[in-house]
Amino acid sequence: MLQDTPGLAVIVDSFEQRPKRSQRAYYSGQKKAHTLKSQVTVDEGSGRLVHVSESVPGRWADIKLLKRSRMLGRLPDRVGALGDLGYTGIRDLHPSGACPRRKPRGPERPPEDRKYNRAFSRRRIGAEHAIGRLRRFRSLAHVNRHRRPGHARRVRAVAGLVNRMLDHRTKAA
Repeated sequence: MLQDTPGLAVIVDSFEQRPKRSQRAYYSGQKKAHTLKSQVTVDEGSGRLVHVSESVPGRWADIKLLKRSRMLGRLPDRVGALGDLGYTGIRDLHPSGACPRRKPRGPERPPEDRKYNRAFSRRRIGAEHAIGRLRRFRSLAHVNRHRRPGHARRVRAVAGLVNRMLDHRTKAA
C-alpha cells in the first residue's frame, strides 16, 4: 500500500505560537491570529527531534518554510521525508519525499486513496506526538512574551529537553 513511500524517513511538520504583539506580517489566515511558525523534523524510528527551523511569520506556507530551511539537502540519499497535505509538492524537492493523496475535484475519493492515507497517517503520527511533547512546556504552549529573534533558540532548547527525556525513558526501559 505504501510502496511509493521511503522505508527509512524523517517526518516534517510545523506548529504555530501566538506572539505578544500582533502585527500584519505575522497574521496566519489558517489560525485567524498573529502567529510565529516553527518547523520540526522528527526521526520516524525513535521519535527524536532532529531539526528545528528558524521561526518565521505564521502566514508562510509549510512547503515554503521547508524550501527555505534547506533541511532536505542535508538528508542522506537513502532517507526520505514525509509530510502532511501542507507539504504537497515535496516530491519535487526531494526524490524520496511523500505526502497524503489529495481528494480529486468532483468525484468521491477512491477507496485505495482512503487506505493509503490511513496507513500514511499511522506513519506520520510520530511528528504530532513530538509536537505535543514540545507543547507541554509553557514557553511553547502559551503566548510568546519574549523577543521574536530568540524564538527559534527557545524551540531548540525545548527540543533538546524533549530528546533528553526520550533518552532517559529508553535507558530506564
